[in-house]
Amino acid sequence: MREELVRQARQGDAEAFDSLARMVGDRCLAIAVRILRDIDLAEDAVQAALITAWTEFRSLRDPSRFEPWLHRILTHACYAEARRRKRWSEGLRILPVESAYGSDDYLTVDDRDLLERAFRRLTLQHRAVLVFHHYLGLSIAEVAARTGLPVGTAKSRLHHATRALRASVDADARASRDSQERPA
Repeated sequence: MREELVRQARQGDAEAFDSLARMVGDRCLAIAVRILRDIDLAEDAVQAALITAWTEFRSLRDPSRFEPWLHRILTHACYAEARRRKRWSEGLRILPVESAYGSDDYLTVDDRDLLERAFRRLTLQHRAVLVFHHYLGLSIAEVAARTGLPVGTAKSRLHHATRALRASVDADARASRDSQERPA
């Protein structure tokens, strides 16, 4: 069904593309929110990615590879939105934890806040690799394909992102523990 819609959209059928966009839109938004950490920027990135996909649809060679192709475009749109935000905005808007991630029975609010702060400290490229690997459960080869990176680079970024995330969480935990131990 999806491959047939892709074929129709490649031939210029706007309704077929609209159906495809509806099928993948929510997942794309979830990916963009996790990479950018801002719902407004994520919505802009998804919209930009869908516009680019429509205008560049003829460059998609294999209809069965539509979603990885779109995710590569989305990743670049997220990078562009982050650059635009750096140029034009000064502050970060903190997303409410529940609406962005849903409920999590295993982590306390403090743990989620600690992870959120650590995740925000990562570079955008590191966030993207972590999101595709851990949120979508993709292999390193699939992450590389969806981000447009060589496999070795994707593997390296995942390794460094994981180390940086762990170091940030550990540093925050130590700082919190030290501040609790000091007498007031």
